[in-house]
Amino acid sequence: MKITKKIEKALAEERCFWSFEYFPPKTETGVINLYDRMERMYALGPEFIDVTWNAGGSSSDVTMQVCTTAQSVYGLETCMHLTCTNMPREKIDIALRDAKAAGIQNILALRGDPPRGQENWTKCETGFSYARDLVKYIREEYGDYFCIGVAGYPEGHTENPDKEEDMQHLKAKVDAGANYIVTQLFYDVDLFLDWEKQCRAIGIDIPILPGIMPIQSYGGFKRMTTLCKTFVPKEILDDLEPIKDDDKAVKEYGVKLAVKMCNTMKDAGIRGFHFYTLNLERSTRLILEGLGFVAPIELARPLPWNPSLAKNREKENVRPIFWKNRTRSYILRTEAWDDFPNGRWGDARSPAFGEIDGYGFNLKYPADECLQMWNHPQTEKDIFNLFAKYCMNELNALPWSDSPLYPESDVIRTRLADINSKGFLTINSQPAVDGAPSTHPIYGWGPKNGFVYQKAYLEFFVSPEALDNIITKVSSHPYITYYAVNKQGDLRTNTQGDSPNAVTWGVFPGQEIIQPTIVESVSFMAWKDEAFELWNKWACLYEPESQSAKVIQNIWDTWFLINIVDNNFKDEHAIFTIFDDGTTSPPASR
Repeated sequence: MKITKKIEKALAEERCFWSFEYFPPKTETGVINLYDRMERMYALGPEFIDVTWNAGGSSSDVTMQVCTTAQSVYGLETCMHLTCTNMPREKIDIALRDAKAAGIQNILALRGDPPRGQENWTKCETGFSYARDLVKYIREEYGDYFCIGVAGYPEGHTENPDKEEDMQHLKAKVDAGANYIVTQLFYDVDLFLDWEKQCRAIGIDIPILPGIMPIQSYGGFKRMTTLCKTFVPKEILDDLEPIKDDDKAVKEYGVKLAVKMCNTMKDAGIRGFHFYTLNLERSTRLILEGLGFVAPIELARPLPWNPSLAKNREKENVRPIFWKNRTRSYILRTEAWDDFPNGRWGDARSPAFGEIDGYGFNLKYPADECLQMWNHPQTEKDIFNLFAKYCMNELNALPWSDSPLYPESDVIRTRLADINSKGFLTINSQPAVDGAPSTHPIYGWGPKNGFVYQKAYLEFFVSPEALDNIITKVSSHPYITYYAVNKQGDLRTNTQGDSPNAVTWGVFPGQEIIQPTIVESVSFMAWKDEAFELWNKWACLYEPESQSAKVIQNIWDTWFLINIVDNNFKDEHAIFTIFDDGTTSPPASR
């Protein structure tokens, strides 16, 4: 969706709105960690995010990667920066073509700063001189497809001392086809409000979003304001002086200052705010909390998972639960699917089903970070303990889980740690929920005034000996269904037929019941390839003949993956009774 459409909707609902800016990290690990942060910050409810583009497109590949992933994997409406500086027209054409192919519909068109070490800016031979030229070119080539943003300078551009002329340049960008304006950072709110009035006076009537950069450190603040020649009111400098060597105090002051600035602008009628996050989360979150800005529940969690905004997935409203903790893997492996019938996950027998692409069979973190987290297990018991520590938030990740347990697992966290310590190695879980309000802070999703439900679910690896005990226990529970499979594909189940089993659903006024998360055999068999291969990837961190490699490979070769659904969602604890009395794994001696 175009950013301007989202702004119009927010204004029609008479609510404030906000957006975040990120920059492309310089390392692969940094990119991975940024994805984690962006996914968490999704819950803060930004209307959109944007991602910067370095001079000459020096980080263009990373920018495109981050934008595409944010849009398709994490469901964040994404705006891609695009600059003129050192950019031949051919490179601009490629960037615009790739953005459209990725479903990105928003571009922030900028002239850009000179590359490092180059004081003066010169246009590339086949490039553009100014941002207005880039705006005009995008309009000529793509018509109304892109929503185009441009930069505004409340204090005037650093290279143009004539502020009136600078404002005319902004008007020229608007006349060329720009749809909205994002401002340079500032710390004098009165200055911004005066500038905004001047913009309106000369006929600039598109949305103007003030750019807010929270003070994160004194040194960084001084460098940035000096570089941008930003005016800083004396009272702010006086406030910072006695605390400038106390990083914590500076951050806290930065949050309070941003809250004060935004409240002053809000009192003056400003409703939208753009936060320069510097790829950091805490300050932005605290500012939103201080302002009382809470995302509408349907914006923050329209489904139990973040819907993709990729064009080929825009109607997708059902997913198998197996990839819950590896969202990016699921998106990449299904990106080439050729049908989503009626918007449902539906036909798993699509000829493109199950294709593994890149990320799918890889560990998320670099080898040195993996070894730091998981060390060198010598026995199965060592591995059991790692899984138990993950359940108690003492480990940030396992090969099957990109990030810590979701808050919904807090009510079963102790039980999970207990069964993992006994050798039932869980990689996915959810507690039963019997009609929680759709606005519930943990379980809620979808439109307000609805109710959401979910069945208790567990997925875990288990030794062949313990599997027999589990199946015996399950046979005395008429509501529990399961699928179990080993690496070789030997499937055991107590279900009849291949129909999907909904494990989450929602009931909302004036709508059909929505069933967005399912369990079914075909997708489970596709997932098992990835789930087992991750054991092999873990083993490959160690020397082939090491004890660590051997103990992990034995699990890979001989154990089963099983998923269990308790279809009686009114009983919160029945699913755990199958682990009581005599179902523990044999002593870990291998």
